Amino acid sequence: MDYLKIYTNWANDNFFDEDTRKELGCITSEKEIEDRFYKELEFGTGGLRGIMGAGTNRLNKYTVGKVTLGLGYYLIDTYGKDECIERGVVIGFDTRNNSKEYARVVADVLTGLGLKVYLIKDARPTPQLSFSVPYYKALAGVVLTASHNPKEYNGYKVYDEFGCQLVPSQADRVIQYVNEVKDYHSIVYRDNKFPSSIVVSYSAAAKDGIVFEGNDTLLTFIDNTEEFVSEVFKQQRINNEIIKNNLNIVYTPLHGSGRIPVSKILEMDGFHCASLVDEQANDDGDFSTVKSPNPEDKEALTLGIELAKALNADIVLGTDPDCDRVGIAVKDANNEYKLLTGNQIGSLLMDFIIRHTDLSELEKPAIVKTIVTSELGAKIAEKNDIEVFSTLTEFKFIGEKITQFEKAKDQDDLSRNFDYLFGYEESYGYLCGTHARDKDAVVSSMLICEMAAEAKSQNKTLIDLLNDIYNEYGYYKDVLESFTLKGKDGIEKINAMMSILRKECPFTDVEKISDFNKTTFEEHGFGTYPISNVLKYELKDGSWVAVRPSGTEPKIKIYYSIRGNDESDANVRFEMIQNLIKTRMGL
Repeated sequence: MDYLKIYTNWANDNFFDEDTRKELGCITSEKEIEDRFYKELEFGTGGLRGIMGAGTNRLNKYTVGKVTLGLGYYLIDTYGKDECIERGVVIGFDTRNNSKEYARVVADVLTGLGLKVYLIKDARPTPQLSFSVPYYKALAGVVLTASHNPKEYNGYKVYDEFGCQLVPSQADRVIQYVNEVKDYHSIVYRDNKFPSSIVVSYSAAAKDGIVFEGNDTLLTFIDNTEEFVSEVFKQQRINNEIIKNNLNIVYTPLHGSGRIPVSKILEMDGFHCASLVDEQANDDGDFSTVKSPNPEDKEALTLGIELAKALNADIVLGTDPDCDRVGIAVKDANNEYKLLTGNQIGSLLMDFIIRHTDLSELEKPAIVKTIVTSELGAKIAEKNDIEVFSTLTEFKFIGEKITQFEKAKDQDDLSRNFDYLFGYEESYGYLCGTHARDKDAVVSSMLICEMAAEAKSQNKTLIDLLNDIYNEYGYYKDVLESFTLKGKDGIEKINAMMSILRKECPFTDVEKISDFNKTTFEEHGFGTYPISNVLKYELKDGSWVAVRPSGTEPKIKIYYSIRGNDESDANVRFEMIQNLIKTRMGL
């Protein structure tokens, strides 16, 4: 349908609330109208994520309601109404603007359909939502968050009964139900604000004159933070309060949901010298003290580093708004604070966890990483006779592995029966333990601090430990470049770049090309990889380059893992490889 026609319908239809119609009436650019209405905001395998605002290609109460309606009927058809009432759905949210309000929309639609709902009453980390689903024996979970995206974004992720974000085979079924909701008028809001009750009609039910209203008797507000933190604490690796008290920590939640659980776990673990960045401790969906609440960016940790300098702190921790990622800055030999990459932190944690785990108690220990994560961690694991699994990008595939391992154990399937030890990805996501099925910055913060405390007791820093690893396993230069291309034109350019790369390889010394847009790649005894728009070039010297469009932002990403004899050698090799692929892509 013509986007101008859809825009006119939204702008003039009293079904849409006054604020929505007023926002649309202020748009003067046809290009802006096109971007808001040229398509529906897609609920895909990664859930729903987009810029907040009025329009079919924006995140708002109407698009949230539409997706939730489809999810509700998927659950009813899959599990039956009785089980939906008995087990229900857990809903969580972070500190972003409208996250709490959208969470209430989800709760009202689901209870209106007759599903029990557990609504976490305050902003809490995504891994706590993951933990909560099996904790309450629920059928599914929903969390309202856009993770580390800029303030204008929000998102909607769905979790299965094990607390794992839906993998493609599951998401595809939900998508079918969501796509059946054709008309926004099938979700009727009683007032012009975020509703406390919603009247919902859907397909055949509507034809029968049946209406569903939000049912508060099916809604329970919960707070299981203490239970979550207690479970995280089971992953403690060092029980030495003397060395812990000697570590001076600065922590910033970047206005996000990590403040309470991270502060609790550090105190519980004996870190009593942890200082909070007060300016960033409040819940602020505008993230007013940072350009972007992304702990991967040094700029996001500016205030934390300033406080660290004033306090002579050893380490700075920063978690993103939904507290599933953590970035760190550590003091180097020149008393300057240096950010470590996600790959570096993951490799350090891998080494630390292995050294402080009795592997003899594990029959078949395994670690899980993604295909765009450095091989350094894998080398560490392999030296310790630990099985290495590589999954597609996104942590849900790591969570899926945990479930597969546990099911194999229950079924006495010896070929697939592994003991999960640690999983990580290059984008600052790590999980030790099986209390969650998603990356967890709470447990990661605890273990990073334990690792730093142990190093300090040996007159070392984490940088020293990293150099020790390089000396043993070789130098790896891992770099991620992201290029933002917004709007319809941006999507077209990204698609064109991937087409160019598929037609002609940029490298002459390539050993292997893997196009994960095909289903022919075996996943180490667990069938084939799902289709994913990823290209990976493995070069003859052991380096590799991977390219993929982001599934959550209008970005195309280039991942480099350059193997060198030392840092200087890797830098030279990196510049050459970088120039070749960016030239081919027209960047």
